Amino acid sequence: METQKPLTAEQRGEVREVVGVFDNLDQMQSAIDDLLTDGFDQTTISVLAPQTVVREALGDQSLSAHGLGASPSTRHGTYVDPEARNEAKAGIIGALFYIGAIGGAGMAMAAGGTLGAAIAAAMVLGGGGGLIGATLAQLIGSAEARWVKAQMEHGGMLLWARAWDEAKERTAIDVMQRNGGHDVHAHSATA
Repeated sequence: METQKPLTAEQRGEVREVVGVFDNLDQMQSAIDDLLTDGFDQTTISVLAPQTVVREALGDQSLSAHGLGASPSTRHGTYVDPEARNEAKAGIIGALFYIGAIGGAGMAMAAGGTLGAAIAAAMVLGGGGGLIGATLAQLIGSAEARWVKAQMEHGGMLLWARAWDEAKERTAIDVMQRNGGHDVHAHSATA
């Protein structure tokens, strides 16, 4: 009779995660960059969910960074790298400029306008669309700034890294501490 291998932690739906508190965004981003370099996948890295989501899950409990980091039930948010955020902002601006420009040129041509009128309409409406896109991009940046400010008011920025084995757990702890993280520890979580 063949003996079965015990299930791995991942197969059992159990995982360890390392959490650390950072005093500024640069330290946290440096830790994230090092985690990615050391073999962590972006999907295993997370940050604190927006304050409204955390409050909804925890009620009026304390939102201190230390307390939230110690609780395995704290809601996490998806980490999005800065380049992707900047590309999204540029995409919003570009798309709205393009829509305005094409729409303006199309309306001018449909109304029997000349090529010059179509170009003028494209510039005006494209510029308007780009301005709206820039405003939306600024609102996205403002939301990010409020998210950082809210975390700093509660003691720091939280960063999690899922570690499927002891070696990854040790690596994550080392990376976070080396990059200025404090209250760095590991605890069990469910996958």
